[in-house]
Amino acid sequence: MNKFWGVDADPTAQGRIKGAEPVAVLDIGSNSVRLVVYERHARALTPLYNEKSACALGRGVGKTGRLAEANMAKALKAIKRFALVCRLMRVGKTFILATSAVRDAANREAFVGAVEALMDCKVQVLSGAREAHYAALGAVAGMPGFSGIVGDLGGGSLETSRIVDGRDTDGKSFELGVIRLQDDSNGSPSEVSAIIRERLQGAELGQSSAGESFAAIGGTWRALAKLHQVMRKYPLHMVQHYVVPADEMIAFCDEIIGASSRKAYGGADRVSSSRRELVPLGAAVLAEVLKAGQFKDVVFSALGVREGYLYGKLDAQEQAIDPLIQGAEELSVLRSRSPAHANDLIAFSAQLLAVTGVQETSEEARLRTVACLLADIGWRAHPDYRGSQSIDAVAYGSLSGMDHPGRAFLAQVIAIRYDGLKSKTASSLVALGNAALTERARLIGSLFRVAYPITAAMPGILPRIRCVVDDARLLLILPNDLAFLDGEHLQNRFATFASVAGFKTAQVRVQ
Repeated sequence: MNKFWGVDADPTAQGRIKGAEPVAVLDIGSNSVRLVVYERHARALTPLYNEKSACALGRGVGKTGRLAEANMAKALKAIKRFALVCRLMRVGKTFILATSAVRDAANREAFVGAVEALMDCKVQVLSGAREAHYAALGAVAGMPGFSGIVGDLGGGSLETSRIVDGRDTDGKSFELGVIRLQDDSNGSPSEVSAIIRERLQGAELGQSSAGESFAAIGGTWRALAKLHQVMRKYPLHMVQHYVVPADEMIAFCDEIIGASSRKAYGGADRVSSSRRELVPLGAAVLAEVLKAGQFKDVVFSALGVREGYLYGKLDAQEQAIDPLIQGAEELSVLRSRSPAHANDLIAFSAQLLAVTGVQETSEEARLRTVACLLADIGWRAHPDYRGSQSIDAVAYGSLSGMDHPGRAFLAQVIAIRYDGLKSKTASSLVALGNAALTERARLIGSLFRVAYPITAAMPGILPRIRCVVDDARLLLILPNDLAFLDGEHLQNRFATFASVAGFKTAQVRVQ
């Protein structure tokens, strides 16, 4: 007989990756307890379920050395529900990570034992060094090319590491968590900055290379980044890979710190109630870190210890996979009419660009590949909304491994692919890139508009079609048995592509 959480049939929907076994990470932090279930353990992680409970386990630990009974009870109640979620979702493996509050508490053994009994899984209490290591790996997982200092701000501590060539070194932990600072300063804003500066003494942040980037991880810093986006009217409300010049962020932090009340700073109503009083403390820590390290900018990462831990368990070959390509391939499999057609389109677009004399950097070729993989994910939508819904999936989706200009480029390509060169669907994101990116998006998008009417999004046709230049004319060559594809619709679209590519005349030819 099934228990109340059991089901006889496999609950997995057809829209999930076939055969994928979910993996879960339960993160027991000083401010919140969060469960994230990922669709599968891979280089590109897709959250299947994500929930947190604000339990403030770190409240008072710095002074009493113990986890408060009421906060433990609240955390255990949430964890009991999380255990049910893992059973319902048929999670294959669950990893439980506990950080600053638990490792510093004298009564941690009783709490850890209770968690293990509920989850039927071992709890790993991370040292400060291990927490710094996994936070750094989280930044690498989401931003493969990042180089600089990573800082993970929690409720009880701040962990920092240096990343060079994808490897982290020099991990440190500081008693600068926002809940600890709130306790230690007795709620006095005037005392917080002095405490931070004192505890950062000897940190040597960025001293070996002034002008580095600082990667900011942690819920309070994510809230700060979102607030900055709102107050500055930034067009893309996504924290991952959000870059702000250090001077600008320091000035913004000073605005928040200087407000008359911890709850009255500009935009406070946009911050969740559990974070509202903590954001000024997070702003104070970030401002002092950026000053101490003389950083050129701060880049925010939505991926941290949880993702870094899972990344660290992959073998070297899997770690080397491009998360953006893998994530786009998954979307293509799940949502396009034919993933094989995307592969045809990758080769076809490369040939057309080569013939038209368009050179690509490795990053430009990478983004073109991703655009080809995502070009048909909107086909189920109403024709009037295929462009906008595809843009939502691309620009605002969970794909990692690209910056905001890259998201803007992909959004523009998809908008043009569906709506033509006059499309305004992605106009709000254009400012995130530059003129060169916009022009390349116009080129790739108009190329897609040539390919899809020929193929109906099915494979096997594009490899038989080629493009050549003959006496300054751009020619699209169809084989004899596909001569019937030559028509006004194709001619017009090919002429548009040729014009964007810089050719005055174009022709579809059969031979």
